[in-house]
Amino acid sequence: QVQLVESGGGLVQPGGSLRLSCAPSRSIFSISVMGWYRQAPGKERDLVANIISGGSTNYADSVRGRFTISRDNTKNTLYLQMNSLKPEDTAVYYCYAQISPTTGRYWGQGTQVTVSS
Repeated sequence: QVQLVESGGGLVQPGGSLRLSCAPSRSIFSISVMGWYRQAPGKERDLVANIISGGSTNYADSVRGRFTISRDNTKNTLYLQMNSLKPEDTAVYYCYAQISPTTGRYWGQGTQVTVSS
């Protein structure tokens, strides 16, 4: 099992930046896939980005070029750098982890991101 603790959400103006962090309770080296989903009110939870242990990344079309996902092995932390934020990025962002590609996902508690002037 793995517990995930997220931080970094908040209120930001359009065009601004935020960085989300996600700290797993076990070594990040032992986790195959980590990433972020988001869920806006009344909508489904959608994948934002993920990163595989080898370093390859995937992004939703809506965030590609604005968001960057990364893993810091020395700090045992996953990050999501969000730039050029738009009101439509407003959602609860959830960190997730898969120990292997075939196992189920573990989820963080979620952190609110609000983009508004």
